[in-house]
Amino acid sequence: MNLLRKLSLIACIATAATVMAQNVEITTPGMSMLLQAKQGENLKFIYFGNKLAAADAEVVRATEDARYDAYPAYGLDCSREAALAATFADGNMSLDLKVADVATETAADFSITRITLRDKVYPFTVAVCYKAYSTVDMIETWTEIINGDKKKPVTLRKFASGYLPIRRGTVWLSSLYGQWANEARLCEEPLEPGMKVIKNKDGVRNSHTAHAEVMFSLDGKAQENVGRVIGAALCYSGNYRLAIDTDESDWHHFFAGINEDNSEYHLRAGETFATPALALTFSNEGASGASRNFHKWGRKYKLANGDKLRKILLNSWEGVYLDIKEAEMHQMMADIASMGGELFVMDDGWFGDKYRRIKDDSSLGDWVVDKNKLPNGIGGLLAEAKKLGIKFGIWYEPEMSNTVSELFEAHPDWVIKAPKRDLQLGRGGTQVVLDLANPKVQDFIFDMIDDLMTKYPEIDYVKWDANMEIKNHGSNYLTADNQSHLYIEYHRGFERVCKRIRAKYPELTIQACASGGGRANWGVLPYFDEFWVSDNTDALQRVYMQWGTSYFFPAIAMASHISASPNHTTARIVPLKYRCDVAMSARLGMEIQPKNMSDAEKDLCRRAIADYKTIRPIVQMGDLYRLISPYDHLGMASLMYVDESKQKAVFFWWKTEHFYNQHFPRVTMAGLDPAKSYRVRELNRIDEKPLKWDGKVFTGEFLMTNGIEIPYNYSDWQNGCDLSSHVIYLEAQ
Repeated sequence: MNLLRKLSLIACIATAATVMAQNVEITTPGMSMLLQAKQGENLKFIYFGNKLAAADAEVVRATEDARYDAYPAYGLDCSREAALAATFADGNMSLDLKVADVATETAADFSITRITLRDKVYPFTVAVCYKAYSTVDMIETWTEIINGDKKKPVTLRKFASGYLPIRRGTVWLSSLYGQWANEARLCEEPLEPGMKVIKNKDGVRNSHTAHAEVMFSLDGKAQENVGRVIGAALCYSGNYRLAIDTDESDWHHFFAGINEDNSEYHLRAGETFATPALALTFSNEGASGASRNFHKWGRKYKLANGDKLRKILLNSWEGVYLDIKEAEMHQMMADIASMGGELFVMDDGWFGDKYRRIKDDSSLGDWVVDKNKLPNGIGGLLAEAKKLGIKFGIWYEPEMSNTVSELFEAHPDWVIKAPKRDLQLGRGGTQVVLDLANPKVQDFIFDMIDDLMTKYPEIDYVKWDANMEIKNHGSNYLTADNQSHLYIEYHRGFERVCKRIRAKYPELTIQACASGGGRANWGVLPYFDEFWVSDNTDALQRVYMQWGTSYFFPAIAMASHISASPNHTTARIVPLKYRCDVAMSARLGMEIQPKNMSDAEKDLCRRAIADYKTIRPIVQMGDLYRLISPYDHLGMASLMYVDESKQKAVFFWWKTEHFYNQHFPRVTMAGLDPAKSYRVRELNRIDEKPLKWDGKVFTGEFLMTNGIEIPYNYSDWQNGCDLSSHVIYLEAQ
């Protein structure tokens, strides 16, 4: 009996057994969620938090008021915020949803509880779904909204994925904000009366200016490794809206879902609308504890190839920009191979026939090799990479075109454009967005990747970029009465393409780059192996951006590259060791022209790459413990990774400010086994002689209660700088 048939049988049994159920308990190893699901009444929320013993769960059900609907609908309680709002064909704008049945399906490492709500008058059904994992502390919730009318549509005006009431007290919100080249900055603030809204309306990219992930610290401003924290992440690649309504009650009301602004959805007769999942976690171990929950869940269940270590690469962009030349590609491949790298990625500038990609104002969509730049084509580059013993990757921007391109000349109706309006153009003054609602556009993008991989199956890596937002609302494919579906249908089309590519090329490494960090979200990552954190590779600013990013995403997904100094974005001069040490805390790569480096600099990178190979499994697969935040403005930052067995760990320390007579805190470590003894060894060292503790053995208890003294400056002043850093490897003896 196959899995689907087993699940169907289990579902039928569960439905029969629980149709009259009043209490629903959804659990993971460390969490419980309690709901009241009495047939014929509203679905009510009771509890979400730490795992409850059976006796405690009984007491909570008896003493906690089930005061709030678990999925509030608009119409019969109009004064409160709603998760769902709809208009029926007769103009009725109210919903009255009552529990019809409860069913649970169980698989190897998760269960799905589906609570069906039916309107008392109209043939309209909402299934509120909860997926609970048995191996990680994560519950995903979403809804399936069904128009049961055989003839008439229903207009959905609001359609959140989930709602969670959070008891007021000293609750603080942690969220991420920023812009291009300054992504994922951490914002920490107390929740005050009123409405807090975090939103995105870009249309294509959704994590430049804000993120669809938040944390709620229930005990005041979040601490890293102690305290109660709720984490939430909307798993969606498109426009979103997170809202926290702190009203006159004793509760904060948290809603998360697709941004309904200019996106009302006309649900056809018989159609089902499934909202994206909202992932919820809870930890008693502070913000880092919630992060570890996200990372474990992400690596195991969400991130493409999350169980495979990532390669160390050199990307050509900051080295040569659009000035691609075959000889320089060979030279860069040889250099990264000589430094111990494993992959070379050729970035933008390699394509175009009738219109050559000399500047960023032409050729997108014309994915043919520019023979003037690459006489021997991609095949010649692959042959050179093979000779050098490394892999080869390539850059694309599949969702975009330029008005100066053969693609646009042939298919002007394929671009997003408001009827009767002039095109609104992006990068280079000519860039346009392809309409992924159109199946022909979806086929074009899939075929482009498929043709490339069919002809060159040795290609190991694709950098998938997206450098423009939706500037003008309009689809030549969607009907006039469904133009409001554009944002939703774009991302449905995007997901269809990604699913087709992954089905055929499951092991191809694909990076989500969207003007830098524009696509860091759990809606994209099931189809991508990693994302580009930011186009800003300045190591000091990366400390802040990667710190915020680590709240929700594991190091294995965070591409961090050693780049040139002065930096191309900030013009800051940062020592090479510091640049290496920051990049080593995520997925290490290089973004530089190696021929401009001295032999000493190449040797330092060679040693850093060798050291990273030692710690790569710990950084990419280990448990993160953030220790001292750069946002605390103490002049330094520190974090560490510990492997699952607590046998090995790696500790990072970065100076973020430089003054004479500074006084930094002595950092205590975390996550170690207090009963074990660890030998500590500094990696990527440039000091004239080892530090006093280098090579010594300390107990885990000592390191977690006292730490070791980190020098503020290098002893080797000739190669030093104001920004010092240290990477320490710990191994149990």
